Amino acid sequence: MEELTDLQAHVDNAIDWIWKLLPNLVIAILLLIIGLWVVKFLNRMVRKFFERKDYDLTLETFLQSFISITLKIILFVLVVTQLGVKTSSLVAMLGAAGLAIGLALQGSLANFAGGVLILLFKPFKVGDFISAQGVDGTVKEISIFNTKLNTFGNQLAVIPNGALSNGNVINYNAEPLRRENYTVGIGYSSNIKTAKEILLKICADNEHILEEPAPEVYVGSLGDSSVNLSLRFWAKNENFWPAKFYVHEESKLRFDNAGIEIPFPQRVVHNMKN
Repeated sequence: MEELTDLQAHVDNAIDWIWKLLPNLVIAILLLIIGLWVVKFLNRMVRKFFERKDYDLTLETFLQSFISITLKIILFVLVVTQLGVKTSSLVAMLGAAGLAIGLALQGSLANFAGGVLILLFKPFKVGDFISAQGVDGTVKEISIFNTKLNTFGNQLAVIPNGALSNGNVINYNAEPLRRENYTVGIGYSSNIKTAKEILLKICADNEHILEEPAPEVYVGSLGDSSVNLSLRFWAKNENFWPAKFYVHEESKLRFDNAGIEIPFPQRVVHNMKN
């Protein structure tokens, strides 16, 4: 009989606790729903603000990501506080959790720091074509933890900011002009002077290859089976690839027309008879 009385007392206490918590729980749920809508609305307003202003696109994407995460953390604190958790206890809990998470997510913190360094020193920006961590591609987005690249094949490559900030990065768009060093081999019996004139004429015929700095041709090396000519020319970044492909194709066509041999490896098979 006494056990039933104790059980009833516990049930009554639980019901009283639920009734006391219920208003705060309802308010917390409403606060969460409204808060998520407000965060989404503010993110949209921030995005529209940046669209109206002529800010660096790299800064825009980084700040949008940072603001979104910060607002969600603030909303979490408000919801938990509404449930009756004291601010001092919450701060202590967040501090302990932050330490544990920080130790567990050292890589993520390094990526965040790397994102800040990229934002400050700007080794590249959105729209630049870069080569980093074995990946070549156009920078699509720089967030607080990683950078997204569009590769030649239109694949999406995601590279951690920590690796980018500490590794080697080649930015092909950092300078307005780009130089190509094209090497082509001709036979030892071919006329070097004629071959050089043909290469310079190819450059003169292409509108994308700059006249200044002027194209240059040198004998780069004397190979085992060819005289290797080195052609150097300059083009604007946006015209570099069309100019490069044009030179490759035209050099083969014009050398053939002029009777200039481009050596290639050959294998001679001897039939040995007893």
